[in-house]
Amino acid sequence: MTSFKTLDDLEDGQRVLVRLDLNSPVEDGEVQDNRRFDRHAETVRELAERDFRVVLLAHQGRPGRDTFVSLEQHADILSEHVGRPVQFVPDTFGDDALAAIDDLDGGDVLLLENTRMCDEELPEEDPETKAETEFVETLAPVFDGYVNDAYSAAHRSHASLVGFALALPAHAGRVMETEYEANTAIAEREFDGEVTMVVGGTKATDVIDVMTALEDKVDTFLLGGIAGELFLRADGVPVGRDIEGMDLFDDQWEANEETIRGLIDDYGDQIRLALDLAFEAEGGERAEIEVGDVAEKDRAFLDVGSNTVSEYAATIEESEAVFVKGALGLFEDERFADGTVGVLEAIAGTDCFSVVGGGDTSRAIEMYGMEESDFGHVSIAGGAYIRALTGERLVGVEVLRE
Repeated sequence: MTSFKTLDDLEDGQRVLVRLDLNSPVEDGEVQDNRRFDRHAETVRELAERDFRVVLLAHQGRPGRDTFVSLEQHADILSEHVGRPVQFVPDTFGDDALAAIDDLDGGDVLLLENTRMCDEELPEEDPETKAETEFVETLAPVFDGYVNDAYSAAHRSHASLVGFALALPAHAGRVMETEYEANTAIAEREFDGEVTMVVGGTKATDVIDVMTALEDKVDTFLLGGIAGELFLRADGVPVGRDIEGMDLFDDQWEANEETIRGLIDDYGDQIRLALDLAFEAEGGERAEIEVGDVAEKDRAFLDVGSNTVSEYAATIEESEAVFVKGALGLFEDERFADGTVGVLEAIAGTDCFSVVGGGDTSRAIEMYGMEESDFGHVSIAGGAYIRALTGERLVGVEVLRE
């Protein structure tokens, strides 16, 4: 159960400041639409329909990067998802912003400029310090309440994420509420049946941290991706090594070898490794090889093989709960999507409790025509999802609970 206030605790018709996470890919200067807009639109739409005067804060990119752009395009994209105009002002807490806020009527929605264009936003400082910034002290007095809907940024101690929560009555938006409940379920819920976790991706440390934190909560870990190859290497298979054109393994192996070997020794009966691996054969076709037949790492392995998918699917079908963190292969290339898509389809075909997270992994659902409604929850969080799974503090959540 959550221990913070939600939109249900707000009285209709107030003026509220709402923090969203609309950070998006930018291609040739054009902001790309993505599921974050659709998710946050639920919170914005509900507030507008309840006659709130809604003022939105969000960030985009970081100073010095190509993705560090104005939020003007974000207002247009969000308005399409909300189904009503989202006004924009190229100011965050100056006179223009304050005038635009003062002009709002009930049901109006206004997006302020990129919070990271404010000098006081980015430095990681404690919430009390952030609450005393000019940014917060200028804006807070003109609002009745603050709503944080930016769960995916909740691990950041930035002014717009933690300062306003101390300066105003603070509430969680619908995204914050549902993400928190789903992503903490593995630690806080009791499941009668088997709990399975699919772990992959490119960062060994993420997999190690998740496995270490959840060893008592998860019955079976199904491994793939770069991390899965490193575990195969520790198990004596000559893979998980750098080759020309792919240098993702050796540095991670050097940093984590002892820990990986220790996990296999201590929890080997909980860990399932790939039985076969897929690679690009001559002519560009997908080919597979049993791990026992690999004599040396002389090619890039880009997915788990079909036998692995079948074995993993069988485990998923017998599970009461399944959590997914990271892809099992290079699913962006449809030749090497079988592992990631295969386990997702197995999850979708069961009635188990399921959470799919880890940033790009959830993108495979849309890419390959699956329905989000077939999963218990599809997270839009990356770093915050990992931290929730491993029990690390999410400062943006903590200030709401306080």
